[in-house]
Amino acid sequence: MAKNIEGITEKLEQGLKNLLDSENWKEYLKTLSRFHQYSFNNCILIKMQYPEASRVAGYKTWQSMGRQVRKGEKAISILAPCPHKKTIEVEKEDGTIELKAVSFTTYRAVNVFDIKQTDGKELPSICNSLTGVVENYGKLREVLAGVAPVPVEDEDIKGGAHGYFSFADKRIAIKRGMSEAQTIKTTVHEIAHSLMHGADCNREQAEVEAESVAYTVCQYLGIESGDYSFGYVASWGNGDMDVLKKSLAAIQKTAHTIIEGVEKGLAA
Repeated sequence: MAKNIEGITEKLEQGLKNLLDSENWKEYLKTLSRFHQYSFNNCILIKMQYPEASRVAGYKTWQSMGRQVRKGEKAISILAPCPHKKTIEVEKEDGTIELKAVSFTTYRAVNVFDIKQTDGKELPSICNSLTGVVENYGKLREVLAGVAPVPVEDEDIKGGAHGYFSFADKRIAIKRGMSEAQTIKTTVHEIAHSLMHGADCNREQAEVEAESVAYTVCQYLGIESGDYSFGYVASWGNGDMDVLKKSLAAIQKTAHTIIEGVEKGLAA
């Protein structure tokens, strides 16, 4: 089993290298650069007015990306900094006057819209949701639930998340209504979180590790998840292969643990 897992993680590395050399990755980064990083206070304002927001931008920015805000959509109001400079007179110790340039910032309200409020050209994506059925799906879900150290429950999750592991509640939630392949992949991803990560983990590293475990386990089970996993790992690792490489031992160990548990469960 160990050699098989090692071979699969080598496939993961190669898949990432191929993606990072592709035009699709370059187009994805170009699009990503159009979205601003909002301050903590603005993030709160966005969530208060539009809780399911995922990607927000101004009216003209959406137009420049080939999308149009739908008529009648209510804008999300946030605060935009307006830097200013002016010259003031400062009296020096010897009584002479010196001109000094000072900077200050004021704020004004601006309107932004979430992608769900727009129609038009699809944005470049490097994570394509998985489709298709999985052999022995019901039994496999049951076995995976037995491997998980916390309860696994289906849930109507709003927004784009496919699932989550709640460290505080000690439970895993999986979004209802997904394809069998996406459901199995997401379940393994969240089990990996529950086995590897605590509340104080580094989010980027944790997501790279969990999705790498999911890819490895799915490949071992005959489920092809590269269309989703390669892009997911690349985006969370910011295209840095070293983020993956420094976690390979932990990824392989966790994948081995899950696969061993699944094999025992299926054979029972």
